[in-house]
Amino acid sequence: MEVQIFGTAKCADTRKAQRFFKERRAKVHFVDLRQRTAAAGELRRFAQKFGTEALLDREGKRFRERGLHVAHLSEERIFTLLVEDSSLLRTPLVRFGNQLSIGVAEDRWREWAQ
Repeated sequence: MEVQIFGTAKCADTRKAQRFFKERRAKVHFVDLRQRTAAAGELRRFAQKFGTEALLDREGKRFRERGLHVAHLSEERIFTLLVEDSSLLRTPLVRFGNQLSIGVAEDRWREWAQ
């Protein structure tokens, strides 16, 4: 089993995802979004499944810092912002083959691990 996790080292949910898969002896490929941004194609894959709104962390500090809490954002604009500034993403983004999840989704991860 091999999973890819997008997140930041400081994010508790991302660390939880890493720990979950490491405990199950899965090979984890971690992409730290502070060092390297996610590719637009990779983000588009998540956006197609969940919608761009689901990728946007409206509760995050960066969202407020940029003043986006008062703006009405279209799907296209949200996607552009996420590609430009990965600190606006809701993390962790987890990919196992064609299976995807956003945030902590332990039930889904358990299904993958079986």
